Amino acid sequence: MADHSLVIEAGGELESPLVRRCIEAATQSADAVEMWRRQRRTLERLPSQLAEALLHRLLSRRLLYPSLLEVFKYNVEKVDLRGESSVDAEWMAYLGAFHFLYSLNVSECHRINSSALWSLSGMNHLKEVDLSRCSKVNDAGIKHLLSIRTIETLCISETSVTTNGVTLLSSLKKLSKLELGGLFITDTALVSLRVLTNLQHLDIWGSDVTNEGASILVKFPNLNFLNLAWTKVTVLLNLPSITCLNMSNCNIHSIFKGGFNDNDNKATLKKLILSGTSFKDVTKAFSYFDPICLSFVDLSNSSLRDLSFLLSMKALENLDLSGNLIGDDSVEFIASVGANLETLNLSNTRVTSAGVGILAGHVPKLETISLSYTPIDDLAISYIAMIPSLKAIDIKATYVTGVDSSLEVLGNLKNLEKLNLEETPLKDEGVGSISNFKKLSHLSLRSSFLTDVSLQYLTSVTKLKTLSIRDAILTNAGIDCFNPPPFLKSLDLTGCWLLTNDVIFPFVERHPGIKIRHELVCDFEEAKHTSPLQTSVRRRFSSSPLKYEMSAIIDERLKYSRAELLSMQFASMAIVPPSGSVNKCEEYYVPMRRLVCCFS
Repeated sequence: MADHSLVIEAGGELESPLVRRCIEAATQSADAVEMWRRQRRTLERLPSQLAEALLHRLLSRRLLYPSLLEVFKYNVEKVDLRGESSVDAEWMAYLGAFHFLYSLNVSECHRINSSALWSLSGMNHLKEVDLSRCSKVNDAGIKHLLSIRTIETLCISETSVTTNGVTLLSSLKKLSKLELGGLFITDTALVSLRVLTNLQHLDIWGSDVTNEGASILVKFPNLNFLNLAWTKVTVLLNLPSITCLNMSNCNIHSIFKGGFNDNDNKATLKKLILSGTSFKDVTKAFSYFDPICLSFVDLSNSSLRDLSFLLSMKALENLDLSGNLIGDDSVEFIASVGANLETLNLSNTRVTSAGVGILAGHVPKLETISLSYTPIDDLAISYIAMIPSLKAIDIKATYVTGVDSSLEVLGNLKNLEKLNLEETPLKDEGVGSISNFKKLSHLSLRSSFLTDVSLQYLTSVTKLKTLSIRDAILTNAGIDCFNPPPFLKSLDLTGCWLLTNDVIFPFVERHPGIKIRHELVCDFEEAKHTSPLQTSVRRRFSSSPLKYEMSAIIDERLKYSRAELLSMQFASMAIVPPSGSVNKCEEYYVPMRRLVCCFS
């Protein structure tokens, strides 16, 4: 039996190179699959991690089909088929026979319907089921799931389940995570779920729940995640156990105001998402909970002007204020809570270079800053360079020009890995300043002022992994002379309209390890990945007598002018076929009318 230490997964990939090579060999082709699928005993002894890795590699290479699932039924515990358009009732029939399956994800598998779920009935170990966006699943499908008493996680967002189906879920007493987003859930349906006292995660975005229905949430003592986005809830009672709350696109009056008992502890939120929310009184809305533990706040697109409520949020690590009406006068409030900030998004605000200057020196741990679509200019660059921990900078669509080597000071940021300069008036001179950035791995440029000179500058950025240089005036000669950095994996040349097939295709072939994006590459990749079967069919067709017979056919319409064709059309309509010969006349007149219509 394989050593479990060889199949420990890290970041979605197998840790052992030997295991990776074995899986690579086993999934090379359909013939390779047929060779090992007969070794049933060996397959049944595979550790679950290795079996799952093999199954999902087959899936990614389009080598997995329903009957092949049978060889995995004794060892695979987790199956993720999300978005696979071929998954249907036949697949579910084989999956229902998996002895130790505990997690099944078939979200966005649009051929899955309620009857297909019958195969899962009575499974003994299944704990996690994701049917999100399977639009053909309705209340009948929920009835099939009720026999699986082990279910702890159920996701049925954006299905066809109604209020009646949601009510049935109250019998699944072990549920700890329930996602019902996008379903028409009423207050009555939510009240029926109050018996699910183990519930920790509840997602009911887009439902018809009101303040009255939301008041029942105090009956869930273990609830720590709650999504009420796009609902009619305006007042939320105190829920001490909540650590993550999403009330995006709601009209909020108060959050966690009061409760069943005046002595209730205040909620200690860690993550708060209020994107697109409108407030009756933002300061008052934030006054009913303790912000001491709040580390993530998303207030994007909320039309905020006053940020004084931030002053008590000293533990903030991630703050998104993009799309608000704030300016430089609000930046002081951000600076006052900047000691622990790691990510700050001020895109689409009125913050200027002077506002960035206020931040400098107050955000020592800041790693990511986004100032895209703001009126900052090159002066802001000198202030940004004073934030020592920065790893990612987004200054897309700003007035940064890079003239007089203004970008050169960013080279002092020893940890800078990502830089977005798209849609700025940047010229070759500015790109020259970037060439000395030693740790830069992701660079995005988009400017019609850039030429082949910029491309040559970027050759010396040795750590680059992804490079986007869109809408530039690059020529065939420039690409032909370009020597990509050694670690480059992706090159986006979209919109570089001067480039032609003569240089793009050879470049793609010379650098197979680099994914090239360009309008011309799509056709080339399609041709390169045409299957042998398709090629042979085309070859047989090209050498068949039928081709020559078809090429010998002359389009008779070419003999007539447009006026003559029209006169033939009216003449044919005036002729009345003699009785008893309708079928014969139709054989002539119908094709003639079609032929004329093609020209008229």
